[in-house]
Amino acid sequence: MEPSISVVIRNKNEKSILTFLLQVLQKQYAREIYEIIVIDNLSTDGSQQLALEMGAKVVTIHDFSYGKSANLAMESSTGDLVLIMSAHSYPVSHDFFHVIKKHFLGRSDLAGVRCLHFHGDYRKYLTGQTWKDDLNGCGLTFACSVVNKKMWLDEKFVDDIQQCEDKEWTKRIVSKGYTVEFVPAIYCYEIKRTKKQLFTRFKNDIIINYQLWGDDISFTGALRKFFATNFYLVYDYCIDFYYNFKKTIWLFSFVANKPKNKY
Repeated sequence: MEPSISVVIRNKNEKSILTFLLQVLQKQYAREIYEIIVIDNLSTDGSQQLALEMGAKVVTIHDFSYGKSANLAMESSTGDLVLIMSAHSYPVSHDFFHVIKKHFLGRSDLAGVRCLHFHGDYRKYLTGQTWKDDLNGCGLTFACSVVNKKMWLDEKFVDDIQQCEDKEWTKRIVSKGYTVEFVPAIYCYEIKRTKKQLFTRFKNDIIINYQLWGDDISFTGALRKFFATNFYLVYDYCIDFYYNFKKTIWLFSFVANKPKNKY
């Protein structure tokens, strides 16, 4: 028998895109989904009520961390497989859930699958790269990845990890002899972060990449990064200014010498 899939969506104040995601799931994939759960991080924009009105189960998380929310997603769901995704992600391919279920059939070694959404994923999948080649680049990502609940019951996520809970779990689960793989189920990742959010993500990335992968940074490296980044900022600004100026001059020329309208 095909395994059942629970869809668990992590959300905080993303009512608009959450509405779209729930509409997509219900209109395009309803027959393939066992249940839809929204893990809500104390939203104040009406997300919780919206999700309930659209037929989803809502579970509120207090004292949010990515690891804690991932464990809550697994605890709250009852499907054999759990698709953990962000509210700002949504499936695109018509056979999205069918492909995922088929991938797990007859597999006792498969702990999870990572869906595809950008050129790096496509290239790795099409060239046959695996976590053995690049554990970070081929590991699960909970923007949109599926976890086999049996393996999670044996290995839970780290509650207090602030970021990369998906990659940390991948690292542990493959060390126990299981595997994770890409699956050709396509989704879109649609998000625009503020400068403040990008800075917070930058800090968390530096910390977790050091703790998880040993990516170290020296004072010299930090200074190098500062000067290189600002050089390219100024360089890109100058290039943009140059071509914007050329566009304006060309527009003046066009206004002064408009061609005859042939069509």
